[in-house]
Amino acid sequence: MQKIVVYDLNKTLYQKSSKDEFFKFVCYKNGYKLIRLAQLGWMKMLGNMRMVSKTDFKENFYNYLKNLDPETVTRYARQFWNLEYPEYFRSKMLEDIEKFEKQGIKVFVVTGGFEVYTKYLEEILPVKVLGTRTIFKDGNYTIDGKACNDAEKIRRLDEALGAYEILEAYSDDDEEILHKADKGFLVDEDSGKLERVN
Repeated sequence: MQKIVVYDLNKTLYQKSSKDEFFKFVCYKNGYKLIRLAQLGWMKMLGNMRMVSKTDFKENFYNYLKNLDPETVTRYARQFWNLEYPEYFRSKMLEDIEKFEKQGIKVFVVTGGFEVYTKYLEEILPVKVLGTRTIFKDGNYTIDGKACNDAEKIRRLDEALGAYEILEAYSDDDEEILHKADKGFLVDEDSGKLERVN
């Protein structure tokens, strides 16, 4: 049975929200107009109020990627993560990831962020990234299946590994994956302090 450690990305391993920060980065690169930013702000507000599902919210919020092919988004992701890493990552967690790798324990970053921009983390860290999968067609990104949140995170690990044991899991949300782990830790998004939940 494969022994693994799981990190959420946003406000956990990465101190900020990659969804928001990558959005700002792409807007800067493309000079988006204020009206477009207002539309996306409205969608974000509906998502925060839970008036739309996480899948619908992500699919609509990520409309700012419209007409940017996967190669362009991947290029932007490389530039973005190289600006953010390692300064905005939790240094203790980065040290632990290196330690786990030396012990032969596989580390997964399981995130709701689109894989089209989060997968690049596999090139700078010894991790496997499972994020929200998308299909690019006719200039638009649509979610392939469900957004990788909550129970979908467990399903994606099941799909990737079959039999496994989560030794430790870290997230800024008290989600199911923390309770499936031998040790689940809730991360305070501001201070980075850990609270054991099981």
